[in-house]
Amino acid sequence: MHSTEIYLNGRKVRQRYGISTMTLYRWQEDEKLAFPKPIVINGRKLWAESALQIWERARAASSRAPVSVTV
Repeated sequence: MHSTEIYLNGRKVRQRYGISTMTLYRWQEDEKLAFPKPIVINGRKLWAESALQIWERARAASSRAPVSVTV
């Protein structure tokens, strides 16, 4: 079986997360957020859907991490 990677343009990425163009830009610039880097073809940014899915899983896992509270 041959698998083919799916790439999303900026509009599709923004729709996927319900965010603005500026928010997508900020996510790309925030190194702590570790948002996947796009590939650039003919000046257009494209994100690998598999990289976005890995990022989503990592974010979900980190949000479930136990929170330590000190009083």
